[in-house]
Amino acid sequence: MRFCRLLAALAVLLCAMFLSPARAEGVDAALDRFLADSFAETEAAIGGVAQSGAPQAVAILQALGERRLFAHPASRGVFWRDAAGTAFDARTGLPAAMPGDAVVIRLNNRLRNVVQAALGTMTLLSPDPAVRLRAAESVFRSRDPAARAAIETAIAREPRGEIRRVLEEAHAAIMLADTGVPESVRIDAVRRLAETGDTEALGLLRQMLGPTAGPLRAAITQGIGAIEQRQQFRAAAQTVWFGVSLGSVLLLAAIGLAITFGVMGVINMAHGEMVMIGAYVTFLVQEALRQNAPQHLDWSLPIAIPLAFLVAGLVGVAIERGIIRFLYGRPLETLLATFGVSLVLQQAIRTWFGPTNREVSAPSYMSGAFEFLGLQITYGRLWIVVFTLVVFLGLLIVLKATPLGLQMRAVTQNRRMAAAMGIRTRFVDAMTFGLGSGIAGIAGVALSQIDNVSPNLGQSYIIDSFMVVVFGGVGNLWGTLVAAFTLGIANKVMEPFAGAVLGKILILVLLILFIQKRPRGLFALKGRAVEQ
Repeated sequence: MRFCRLLAALAVLLCAMFLSPARAEGVDAALDRFLADSFAETEAAIGGVAQSGAPQAVAILQALGERRLFAHPASRGVFWRDAAGTAFDARTGLPAAMPGDAVVIRLNNRLRNVVQAALGTMTLLSPDPAVRLRAAESVFRSRDPAARAAIETAIAREPRGEIRRVLEEAHAAIMLADTGVPESVRIDAVRRLAETGDTEALGLLRQMLGPTAGPLRAAITQGIGAIEQRQQFRAAAQTVWFGVSLGSVLLLAAIGLAITFGVMGVINMAHGEMVMIGAYVTFLVQEALRQNAPQHLDWSLPIAIPLAFLVAGLVGVAIERGIIRFLYGRPLETLLATFGVSLVLQQAIRTWFGPTNREVSAPSYMSGAFEFLGLQITYGRLWIVVFTLVVFLGLLIVLKATPLGLQMRAVTQNRRMAAAMGIRTRFVDAMTFGLGSGIAGIAGVALSQIDNVSPNLGQSYIIDSFMVVVFGGVGNLWGTLVAAFTLGIANKVMEPFAGAVLGKILILVLLILFIQKRPRGLFALKGRAVEQ
């Protein structure tokens, strides 16, 4: 037993004496090749550094790829600079004084690919998921057969599905490019690449189509067709998502107008300015937080939502009590009066805030994007869609489950009968106009995240809002919902073929033709009084 312990201690001593110096000598021998100023020697040096296992190997290759690795043949020194400009000795990995006449080590395009492949192989097992993902993508692009074993090991250990998918793509790309493996294995690799459906896999298959023949060529052709078909489906789904996103914006801008127009029969041309007021309230809230509590800036939108509703609603009630209540039954006069109010509000905003755009930053939870079933979805647009649906459901609850909602529906269906039943129609009119204006203010909070906050913000949505209300059916919320998403999707479907401007013109022409057949829109209310 004592003899065995003695042998174990001797083995440890030998490892300490020889293995570590051997690793250092491997790094030194590889770095010496950089001094030759030869592409062939540089390629050998890259491989030597990658296989050395030295802790500074990744930093050396990253510096080489970014033209931050220097050679000084006179002193046989190799150095790199970090992003801050500090020089390091490549042999020790420690900060060092670099001679002023050291020269950058040259690379050509082929060697850059070699560097990327080596870095990818070395960082496949990094604890950082982002580093592993970049490494897998580098190996996919390089298709270096030497990385095959490392890829297979990384696949077996990878816990994240997205990174594992990229690793499997890289493995399939290596197997497809390797002419030494059986054809059946390469065909399986083609099928694996065809399942991914991404652009890089399509480019690789097209590249490999030329020099192949027989069953492999047929498999590649079939794989290309499958990827192209899947990409067409994804493009159509992405267009639909863009349409849903646009439809949510239209719904948010039009839903308040649908209430006002449906209950009161007032053509409110100042509705867009209520949206503008909501956007400027958001700007003021953000400015107050930025100056007094910048650590709570992410709370700006939750704070701005009730404030925008309150401010825009009060302005709406003031307009109704001060102007519109004297013009009921005279639609042309209300149109002209509210148009004048819109001009006054725009000029007031220009006077107070100036004519230039105001910056409203997005909170952290509305920044960035993610991929879902091949679709690129931004968090900002997703939150707006969710917020729009919440506002819509909240408004339905108000109309269906509150006394004010019951009175509003009664006035909408038959104003004279509602008045005969004791409902104060004038009070309902004021509250309705305030509610519609308040919802428009909430819409301004959301639109501040996707559009410029300026005095002209509301003018961009007023025409579209009227189109949605008329198309869906005046005063019908479900019709407004269907109309908003229908027009949004139709706009996005037509844009690739006709352009944004001509597409909107075509939508308007089709809407005019539809109104000729159904003057009351998709979902006409029943029981409305004749005078409305």
